[in-house]
Amino acid sequence: MVDSSGKFSIVRLTLDGIKFEILVKPDPALDYKLGRRSDLSGVLVSDEIYSDANKGSRASGEKLAKYFKTAESTEVAKQILSRGDLSLTTDQRRKMVEEKKKQIIQLISKRFVDPRTHTPHPTTRIESAMNEARFAVDPFKPAEDQAKNVVDGLRKILPLKSENLLLTLTIPSQFSAQTYSLLKTSGNFKGEQWLADGSLRVILEINAGMKGALLDRIGSITKGTAQITEG
Repeated sequence: MVDSSGKFSIVRLTLDGIKFEILVKPDPALDYKLGRRSDLSGVLVSDEIYSDANKGSRASGEKLAKYFKTAESTEVAKQILSRGDLSLTTDQRRKMVEEKKKQIIQLISKRFVDPRTHTPHPTTRIESAMNEARFAVDPFKPAEDQAKNVVDGLRKILPLKSENLLLTLTIPSQFSAQTYSLLKTSGNFKGEQWLADGSLRVILEINAGMKGALLDRIGSITKGTAQITEG
């Protein structure tokens, strides 16, 4: 439940069928829930712990002690906020769904290619296919967990293939240290050699969908001096 004025939301935690609720300010509470803030200051509307906030019914001290091992309201509120369900405002849900959708699309674009062209589908095409398939995006569930289900469904609309390729990269010595960490996080090393002149040669296995973005970054770092061949 969200207050129609938008001034507060309810966070609800149900334990053994018993409800515990607190009143919170929507945006600060969401920031706390997402780990963007660690201080409860400015989050709680009041220190009260309710069994039914709409009716104003307060939870008993005995139940708080039993289920939270303390009756101290701030400590109980922290547990409810961390473990409970936050009622999002319409605007909050819309923004979170949009952001999560973008993350899912980016994951698919990086990991899958069109098998006909061996290049990633444009993000606009993936988004259009998601809209056509009417996927319900969960604003709280990690994009990584949702992407697999999305891909399974999109295959009815878009040809998608997870495809790896090998790149052999030779990085001049003055850029080798800076480029090394990027390569390590971009794929799997199949070979690594430091040449006599200090240059770095790496055979790297990457997802085909990442090729364009990776080559752009390497080109930017090395000012176009890296030697790159495929296969």
